[in-house]
Amino acid sequence: MIEGLQIVRHPRARRARLSIDPASGRARLVLPKRAALKQALAWAEDKADWIAEQRALLPQPRPFVPGVVLTVADEPLTIEWTPGSRRTVVREGSVLSLSGPHETIARRVEAWLKRTALAMLETETAEYAAKAKVSVAQVAVGDAKGRWGSCASSGVIRYSWRLILAPSWVRRATVAHEVAHRVHMNHAPVFHALVEQLYGEDPTPARVWLRTHGAELHWFGRSS
Repeated sequence: MIEGLQIVRHPRARRARLSIDPASGRARLVLPKRAALKQALAWAEDKADWIAEQRALLPQPRPFVPGVVLTVADEPLTIEWTPGSRRTVVREGSVLSLSGPHETIARRVEAWLKRTALAMLETETAEYAAKAKVSVAQVAVGDAKGRWGSCASSGVIRYSWRLILAPSWVRRATVAHEVAHRVHMNHAPVFHALVEQLYGEDPTPARVWLRTHGAELHWFGRSS
């Protein structure tokens, strides 16, 4: 059995299809509703070499350990651990400094990144909301694999905290996109025109960057 294989039956699938999720490295087998599972699994097993080749092309894990350099809002920050009992992560110039137990370093660095991302995204959302003359009920961060932001009809906007690791121009284009949904809950031409107006330039390069490099952001904080 292929490790981590996800099996999905899709009503519109006409044949078995195998793919690798670039954000997680997980293999996904999509099957027609009535396809024989045993036969499909045997076919997937025969593709083991192809799966290994595709996984070898994926981004390398970037664990949150001492010595690793993270680019946070365009600024390189080095994780630095020093002996002591202080558990709080503190930014000191170009260093993310912390002490305390080694086994919680990754969790504490990630928590700091989430707090930093939320504060920055709240500020930028408020900026674009004022420009669009709309209200935003709440800004939140999560870690969705399939989208970088979402806007609910309730006025709640949620972002991936990993945007803090992307270039700032990409993050800001994403914010402009979600705020524009407070005016147009669709992707009609008038919506895209508003995104460009709020952002101040063509947001297409930012979308291209996320399609090309976005999967790499999901490998930060992973050890394997």
